[in-house]
Amino acid sequence: MVLIYRLPFFVSSMLVLIPISISGLPECKFPAVFNFGDSNSDTGALSAMFGEPANPPPNGEAFFHSPAGRRCDGRLIIDFIAEDLGLPYLSPFLDSMGTNFSNGANFATIGSTIRRQNTTIFQSGYSPISLDIQYEEFSWFMKRSKLIREKGDMFKNLMPEESKFSSALYTFDIGQNDLTAGYDLNMSIEQVKAYVPDVISQFTDTIKKVYADGGRAFWIHNTGPVGCLPYIMDTQLITADQVDNLGCADLFNGVSRYFNQKLKESIIQLRTELPLAAITYVDIYAAKYSLIAQSEKLGFGDPFLVCCGIGGKYNFNNARRCGSTEIVNGKQILIAKSCEDPSSRINWDGVHFTEAANKWIYDQISNGAFSDPPVPLKMACLNRINDK
Repeated sequence: MVLIYRLPFFVSSMLVLIPISISGLPECKFPAVFNFGDSNSDTGALSAMFGEPANPPPNGEAFFHSPAGRRCDGRLIIDFIAEDLGLPYLSPFLDSMGTNFSNGANFATIGSTIRRQNTTIFQSGYSPISLDIQYEEFSWFMKRSKLIREKGDMFKNLMPEESKFSSALYTFDIGQNDLTAGYDLNMSIEQVKAYVPDVISQFTDTIKKVYADGGRAFWIHNTGPVGCLPYIMDTQLITADQVDNLGCADLFNGVSRYFNQKLKESIIQLRTELPLAAITYVDIYAAKYSLIAQSEKLGFGDPFLVCCGIGGKYNFNNARRCGSTEIVNGKQILIAKSCEDPSSRINWDGVHFTEAANKWIYDQISNGAFSDPPVPLKMACLNRINDK
């Protein structure tokens, strides 16, 4: 017998939801996590492909004490998810060096988009591992895991048991680069908005495929306020009347909100089409915007001042990003350095957040306060309860 819970849908993308009462209900105890995404959740895929130049020092310095495949001084939201679930940090699917996948795998890649980009990573910085490719990697991983476990050799225990695929948590954090890719091509706001429905359609197609493969619990982040990123504020032509009361570029945030609106509408439809799925929509936009709004109060200071960078209004230079070096007197010198205390900043490198900011955001979203339905992470399977 399958009992489906349906909770009210709240229209406002900025509404903070109150977690439902879950006293007495068991936690889901997810045995594995499979993640799809971009640089907001890549734990080393691009580094596995291109080595340290893809993720140079001082990335990773605050927690891992060396580059760890993440565009951050330390941990990402996906790392805090793994910690909270009592699981090891997710290994990238593309990392073949002594990797243990028994508790899941990470298919996210720095620069990934939902739609394929008609360019190379060397031309634009956008990854060739778009969401459809990430799904193909997952599908191959699922098939090969079964074969390896059946073979029973030394690699058997490095792969997830078959049952873990249906009881795992499937996390998605992708879409931001689909918007910035249009801006980088000098598309207008309206031109970018015009292709958002197609992007969302491809997004939901992937969720349907994972569901068809047996996935049931989905934790889906919407896209953040890109108009609050120094990368956008520094590289795009923004006039004074286009800035909101926090200092963010509201036209660009408007496209993010439009993307999120369409994503939320699609998730409502998915809940009808995929009746056994537990789909949690997480309003990352609202959580990040709330952090920026409270930056001074929370001790982060100027929310737009970049920790790891050099020059410019925001300590950000798009041509010399975090980790950039120069040859000085015959020696290679790090010029785009980390600030003295990354924990006092929100923005790490002009595009990504610091570990301290990621931790604050995770603490807000993990209890369900920014989710629809408003359930905590550990209860993210509770709109379906299997009574066997």
